[in-house]
Amino acid sequence: MPAFPPIRLGVNVDHVATVRNARGGGHPDPVAAAKIAIEAGADGITAHLREDRRHIRDDDMARLKAEIGKPLNFEMAATDEMVATAIRIGPHAACLVPERRAEVTTEGGLDVAGQRRTLAPAVARLDAAGIRVSLFIDAEPHQIEAAADVHAPVIEIHTGAWCNALADGDQARSATEWKRIRAGAELARRAGLEVHAGHGLNYQTAEAIAALPEIVELNIGHFLVGEAIFAGLGAAVRRMRAAMDRGRAGRTTESGNAR
Repeated sequence: MPAFPPIRLGVNVDHVATVRNARGGGHPDPVAAAKIAIEAGADGITAHLREDRRHIRDDDMARLKAEIGKPLNFEMAATDEMVATAIRIGPHAACLVPERRAEVTTEGGLDVAGQRRTLAPAVARLDAAGIRVSLFIDAEPHQIEAAADVHAPVIEIHTGAWCNALADGDQARSATEWKRIRAGAELARRAGLEVHAGHGLNYQTAEAIAALPEIVELNIGHFLVGEAIFAGLGAAVRRMRAAMDRGRAGRTTESGNAR
């Protein structure tokens, strides 16, 4: 079996801030969590500055940029306010995501095909500021093609439907979603896009998806913060890193279940 390049792990620290904000004050600190994750093997840190500031706040983003020693990925809606904030802070990357106030978490991929007129200027402004843009999308051919059309260099495939199907024990649906992710990753690479993936991943699903050579980065947050309650954040990140490295060897089944 051919050797594939290493796969990167981005750790999302949003829900460290969720716990902090539940009581107020400064503990636990998402910046401190980011530093622990990096020490344990994370290749970068992701944080989503939402319009309602429900978890990560503006000062968190500024401190992350100033204090961490790895790339910062700024998740954000494609609004004028967020684009201006990202340009002011200057992260390594910005991932444009759909955002609704009523949602508990991001519920699906960005409709790039239907929002070209909004997204193309946002991508251009961020790119001009030296910020690498990714678009969080479902693995649908028309969305992948639209991402290339608006000149985004990176996509992040939404893996939530596949993870949910596996959790529900729905083998038919999980197999269908796995094939869709795999085909989408292949199409994106042929289109010249860098391919990331994320949402709902755990140790098993991350190990499985890491076997797809087109995917070069996984972004994982809620699961790792949950695991940190039991094992500690450093231990959870190390275990995730090990699972992804095993998966990179290609040990998966056709339905995406790691062997």
